[in-house]
Formats: sequence, C-alpha cells, structure tokens
Amino acid sequence: MMGGVQQPLRAMGAAAAVIFGGMLGLSLASSVTVRAIRAAADAKRKTVALPCGVCRGKGFYICKLCKGNSTIQWSPLYDPVAINPCVCPTCDGNRVQKCLNCLGKGYN
Repeated sequence: MMGGVQQPLRAMGAAAAVIFGGMLGLSLASSVTVRAIRAAADAKRKTVALPCGVCRGKGFYICKLCKGNSTIQWSPLYDPVAINPCVCPTCDGNRVQKCLNCLGKGYN
C-alpha cells in the first residue's frame, strides 16, 4: 500500500473511536439524567419541606464572626499596639454567610 495507513491499523483506529465515542456519549447521557432526577426530587422536596429554623428559610444569615461589618480586627502577633482591619475570612467581606444548618437551601 503506498502512502496510506494499513488496513488492520485503520480498522483498529475506527474500533477505538467507536468505543471511546460510546463511552463519552453514555457518560454524558447518564450525568444529564442524574442531574434532572436530582432537580425534580429537590423541587418536590422544597414544596413539602419546612423552612429552616436557623435562617428562617432564607438560606443565609448575617456573618457571626464580623457581625455584618465585613472586617475584623486582626493583629499578627499578640500585640495590642498594632491592630489592623482585615477582610473577614468567614464571609469574604460579603457580610452574610451560607446557613450551615440547611446548607443554603432554605429548608430542612
């Protein structure tokens, strides 16, 4: 054969492409199906579930570390002379944090 790929090698490449494509397609279809089932179950649960008692159904509450100020007073050493304002590490300056009881969903 001149300048081409031999027949057995071509057949093996085609078989590998079919197998890889099938595995990719199956993976994609299964992930979409699982996500759709999870979304349907979550929507059904949300309609009948009680709201979270900690965040009152909002999914978040005022940050408990900075108390909604977005900064904390921080000192690199135990030295009251040099106290620096620093962005709150819990809420990252957003002033609210996700509810840890319901994980931000708003219901139990």
